[in-house]
Amino acid sequence: MLSLVAQGRSNGAIARELVVSEAAVGKHIGAILAKLDLPPTDESHRRVMAVPACLRA
Repeated sequence: MLSLVAQGRSNGAIARELVVSEAAVGKHIGAILAKLDLPPTDESHRRVMAVPACLRA
């Protein structure tokens, strides 16, 4: 799922591709961002900051 985020896909697009609900995608992405220790902030976009983690994997 992180690779789809890294491709710039929206939660809706990811949900359609994986045939799951958009709410499920949101929960999974939230869990991924938490595991990457990327808390919500006003200064940065967590989805963008998660891309380097995907590239390292």
